[in-house]
Amino acid sequence: MDINLKHIGAQLSGQFQGLAGRHPGLWPAAPRLLCAAGAMSAVIALGWFGYWSPQFDEQEQLAQQEVSLRAAYQSKMAQAINLEALQAQKAQVDQYVERLQKQLPSKAEMAALLTDINQAGIGRGLQFELFKPGNVVVRDYYAEQAIDIKVSGSYHDIGAFAADMANLQRIVTLNNMSLTAGKDGVLMLDAVAKTFRYLDPDEADAQRKARAAKLKLAKGAAK
Repeated sequence: MDINLKHIGAQLSGQFQGLAGRHPGLWPAAPRLLCAAGAMSAVIALGWFGYWSPQFDEQEQLAQQEVSLRAAYQSKMAQAINLEALQAQKAQVDQYVERLQKQLPSKAEMAALLTDINQAGIGRGLQFELFKPGNVVVRDYYAEQAIDIKVSGSYHDIGAFAADMANLQRIVTLNNMSLTAGKDGVLMLDAVAKTFRYLDPDEADAQRKARAAKLKLAKGAAK
């Protein structure tokens, strides 16, 4: 068996000798087969990296895009099916927002509202030790103003004053309330009254531009 293998190896080795200067078509079978295998491997490698691989990548991207488009289609289809219900809900939300806006004063009406808060305390016989409006903070859709107040009076008068704040025509909330006892049964209320107003056209336009710029910046960062 060893002699046969050596003999076969010698025959194959002999086929690769003296190939220089000879036309490949005249080479023995073993060199021609090996050369053909090498050429085929090179063609397959070039085809894979130069032609098939980009197509496979594109196919994968298109498959992912198809999944995304199918999900978007299903979502829009569900919205289309429920369009009338969604329109009814939007109408209800618009009415609710309109009612809330009517409870918010305009910029010009803020001074009158501050006077109403002050008069509500005086009307209950309270003594104002502090009434200090703070800076206006502009939010996305409204503006907020905090007022530091400190009033003194009886327990029932302070309770009635808090109820009056809740019953004002405009929205006013009492926050961070602290009640301490003074002399002769007099109580001291420290609180932050917050009131809100809707934005005037210039403020609303500035907030829309700010939101659009923020959204554009977020999309740019995501890319």
